[in-house]
Amino acid sequence: MTADIHSLFDPVTGTWTHVLADRATRRAAVIDPVLDFDPKAGRISHASAEAVLALLDREGLSLAWLLETHAHADHLSAADWLKTRRPAARTAIGARIGAVQAVFKRVFNLDAGFATDGSQFDRLLGDGDSIALGASTITTLAVPGHTPADVAYLVRDCRHAGDDLPLAHDAVFVGDTLFPPDVGSARCDFPGGDARQLYRSARRLLALPSATRLYVCHDYPPAGRAPQAFASLADQRARNLHLHDGIDEDSFVSLRQARDATLDMPVLLLPSMQVNLRAGALPPPESDGRRYLKLPLDAF
Repeated sequence: MTADIHSLFDPVTGTWTHVLADRATRRAAVIDPVLDFDPKAGRISHASAEAVLALLDREGLSLAWLLETHAHADHLSAADWLKTRRPAARTAIGARIGAVQAVFKRVFNLDAGFATDGSQFDRLLGDGDSIALGASTITTLAVPGHTPADVAYLVRDCRHAGDDLPLAHDAVFVGDTLFPPDVGSARCDFPGGDARQLYRSARRLLALPSATRLYVCHDYPPAGRAPQAFASLADQRARNLHLHDGIDEDSFVSLRQARDATLDMPVLLLPSMQVNLRAGALPPPESDGRRYLKLPLDAF
């Protein structure tokens, strides 16, 4: 085994943050970190991000990478805040983030100088691109559908830190493409989303070896079940509510579009996109020294 995986759950946003730690070098990548935000008070706090720092310190890990699976619409990213505390860390996201930035630049009427080329991030990752993390290699898989820029990260020969029997497995951090089997799949009605693309992305993931573990970004567990950080690929193929074996593309598209039509917009969509398009940085302060998040009326 070359790497350990630690998983932290934020119950407020239902988000899993995963810490991938290379055993040989003690270098770490943090995937999808959460910045706490109270929308009623407009207040930022850092308990979730501080828990990540505490884990890094406890395990003797140096932070090398802050990896986003996509520009999240349901939580703010703590990547920028963590980077200020661990300046050697670099941020990365899928190479198509510029398409998402261009859409939301118009939604929020951002200033002309706001770049829509992904340059807010240190590295843009295309399909098949790899990152070295000590003896471990993180390989990017493009999985559009939820948004055009979604990616997953594949890592070989891992161990989950919470396992009673620590067996080696391959891991894929799938972002919002798949949820735990009893929750299903991500919505596809955001700008640039596409249910057919999501189906094909999910089938690409589900074609990997059956012992692979799929680590999710979100879980919304039914009553009586604890939050689930991962599921085996075999379990997803057998039981996923929307994408189990036997569901064809047209059936999935019909199901997904019908479900999406019933869903409210995420509570944190508008604040989170303004931060996450900037690699987790808050909007710049205005003339009074205060930072503001916009609320565009009738944008959706």
